[in-house]
Amino acid sequence: MEAPAPAAWQPQEEGFKEICGLLEHQISPTSTTDKFQIWQQLQHFSQFPDFNNYLAFILSRAEGKSVEIRQAAGLLLKNNLRNAYKPMMPAYQQYIKSELLPCLGAADRHIRSTVGTIISVVVQLGGILGWPELLQALITCLDSNDLNHMEGAMDALSKICEDIPQVLDSDVPGLPDRPIKIILPRLYQFFQSPHTSLKKLALGSVNQYIMLMPAALYASMNQYLQGLFALANDQAAEVRKLVCSAFVQLIEVRPSFLEPHLRDVVEYILQVNKDGDDEVALEACEFWSAYCDAQLPPENLREFLPRLIPVLLSNMAYADDDESLAEAEEDESLPDRDQDLKPRFHTSRFHGSDSVEDDDDDIVNAWNLRKCSAAALDILSNVFGDEILPTLMPVVEAKLAASGDESWKDREAAVLALGAVAEGCIDGLYPHLSQMVEFLIPLLDDKFPLIRSISCWTVSRFSKYIVQESGHQKGYEHFDKVLMGLLRRILDTNKRVQEAACSAFATLEEEAAEDLAPRLEIILQHLMCAFGKYQRRNLRIVYDAIGTLADAVGAELNKPAYLEILMPPLIAKWQQLSNSDKDIFPLLECFTSIAQALGTGFSQFAEPVFQRCIAIIQSQQLAKADPVTAGFLYDKEFIVCSLDLLSGIVESLGGGIESLVSQSNLRDLLLQCCMDDVSDVRQSAFALLGDLARLFAAHLRPRLPEFLDVAAKQLNPPKLKETISVANNACWAIGELAVKVHQEISPIAMTVMSCLVPILQHSEELNNKSLVENSAITLGRLAWVCPEILSPHMEHFMQSWCIALSMIHDDIEKEDAFRGLCAMVRKKSFWSSKFTCFHVQSNRKLA
Repeated sequence: MEAPAPAAWQPQEEGFKEICGLLEHQISPTSTTDKFQIWQQLQHFSQFPDFNNYLAFILSRAEGKSVEIRQAAGLLLKNNLRNAYKPMMPAYQQYIKSELLPCLGAADRHIRSTVGTIISVVVQLGGILGWPELLQALITCLDSNDLNHMEGAMDALSKICEDIPQVLDSDVPGLPDRPIKIILPRLYQFFQSPHTSLKKLALGSVNQYIMLMPAALYASMNQYLQGLFALANDQAAEVRKLVCSAFVQLIEVRPSFLEPHLRDVVEYILQVNKDGDDEVALEACEFWSAYCDAQLPPENLREFLPRLIPVLLSNMAYADDDESLAEAEEDESLPDRDQDLKPRFHTSRFHGSDSVEDDDDDIVNAWNLRKCSAAALDILSNVFGDEILPTLMPVVEAKLAASGDESWKDREAAVLALGAVAEGCIDGLYPHLSQMVEFLIPLLDDKFPLIRSISCWTVSRFSKYIVQESGHQKGYEHFDKVLMGLLRRILDTNKRVQEAACSAFATLEEEAAEDLAPRLEIILQHLMCAFGKYQRRNLRIVYDAIGTLADAVGAELNKPAYLEILMPPLIAKWQQLSNSDKDIFPLLECFTSIAQALGTGFSQFAEPVFQRCIAIIQSQQLAKADPVTAGFLYDKEFIVCSLDLLSGIVESLGGGIESLVSQSNLRDLLLQCCMDDVSDVRQSAFALLGDLARLFAAHLRPRLPEFLDVAAKQLNPPKLKETISVANNACWAIGELAVKVHQEISPIAMTVMSCLVPILQHSEELNNKSLVENSAITLGRLAWVCPEILSPHMEHFMQSWCIALSMIHDDIEKEDAFRGLCAMVRKKSFWSSKFTCFHVQSNRKLA
């Protein structure tokens, strides 16, 4: 396949046949040839400079070959170009582009579509300026009145608009206007085309610019809106869906454009929310949440509520083809498939006051009309509050009153609706909480599994208020019935119900906290029974429920009778799992919560857990450097979870694990983790460094300069906002080290100060309370141990520093910071009246 002179490139027959043969075997379902071997051969051919020319030739000119082979060549070309296009010889680049343009009007739509995809990739890599012929070719095709050419050009344009819309809204030398201004009028013309494909592609292309809002679209907004209104009732569902999408985006980012037409738009969306096509109805349903999220005047929706709420309730019933209906029949004895296991993401340990909220209201797996309608009802209830109850409750009550197996979906939707409005309408519902709980508890035992599961979720939405009422006899009876009802459902034989019950119980645990103590034994018995029978997917949720229980009841868990129920099954599982088994992640997280709850009571389990964490970190660092030797691929989650568990053990047992720390290579492993290129690993590593500094600074001393140097570097990275949690933990760790090693911190004191002062001075821009607080405290601790270094510069940061300190609640860390302030003042040779005045005012705030 050696190429002749590039300018006169022509394929050689032998190379052409060989590549076509490989592609044919690759796509053939009946081919006996090893697919991996074919892939290897194609990879080998890709080393030849003109291999991609062959692919372009096969796509555009191999008319004697099947469309499938030509399309396969095109898709391979697209993938190759992502890495090969920029270093490619200009003559070969030009050859490929010259082969693509004539195919815009190819007779087969699959070829046109593949060509459009490749054109978009080339524009991404080389820009519009690198392909001056393209725009004119597209416009010629758009103006041709030939359907194939118009569709081919529109397909390519739509992909450019989706992937890289900004390139058409940029200046191009030689053109009087930006490309988007030239193209938009033609797109508007296609709104009126008799061909659905052109209307859909044109409308989808313009919609891509709503967020960017180029001047050309802004200036032609009236024409765009008139086009949307004309297409609003188009026969094609795909077109109606795009009209709804446009209105949703406009209400989010440019509601002023819709204001003159708002009443008509809301009326239209309300009608389309009942569209026979679920995808159209779903897109329309997004409008209500978008309107409320944009904080637009509620009165514009108020008059529509009596008609809107019944529509939402109707759409909240399960569709006949909802995948959850099939899943709901899965018995607990059926093993989980790998694809059933959702990806899990551990949240790295964080020292500070900013909390991360978990979205625990994910009550269905896939986003669909049912869930979107429930979300809309939820947000409407938060905007309108109890106003919606007179409309909502009669419909809910009517659905709940429906009897017979055929009405179970309506009953289920009514229970979902109650959960959706639990927060927004609580003032109106609270007086009836007792009746609602009495009504919901029997539904936990309903014959239909999806009613049982949604009842668990809805009960959890009211758990805060159920706990509040548990202080009196009647309220406690309800609380106990809910608790026992959820525990029964945790042992349900249906996987979906198990999942809902465990998640609901975790929410109840968070609200009830120490109020669970009298019931700890029976709770643990149920959770560990579930632990023994759940399949892999739901087992993760049991771990979470156990960890949440430990967080909730704390030291109450540290009793021999409870530990005898809890720990043996967990330890057995711990010993069963290998260091590279991902099922160990949630167990590591669970042990972290247990260690913190038990405190010194965890000491009997500490040694094997500590050593296992060290082993996991070591094996993962080996896998990162040499996966072949390790025997498995590197996964940062193993290191992050292990570091966080070690932090939990150090925090719980304190000096009781000094021998474990001193006899291990934790110090060297930790330094490696502090220098890791993955921010999550560094975040957890610096959290552990700070914990170790409090108790075992002496064990860190041999490598102290390296720890300090790498920690200081985290405070001023190129993009601080992207790694702000790493900076926060590193800052905190430096402060903890400072109060332990004193003058040994001096080599980095100026560097750290120069990083922390801008953080304090630009605190509003960073918008991160924890980093600002930790910066103020660490600066104070540095000043305490190295006042002679910081005091000459104090006038540059005193005001922002004192403001930050005034916002921190009183504790030992704040006391350290004020020791630093006093130490600097003693070192300072002058005391300006301006500073004295400010200092006195700041102290008044802090007092």
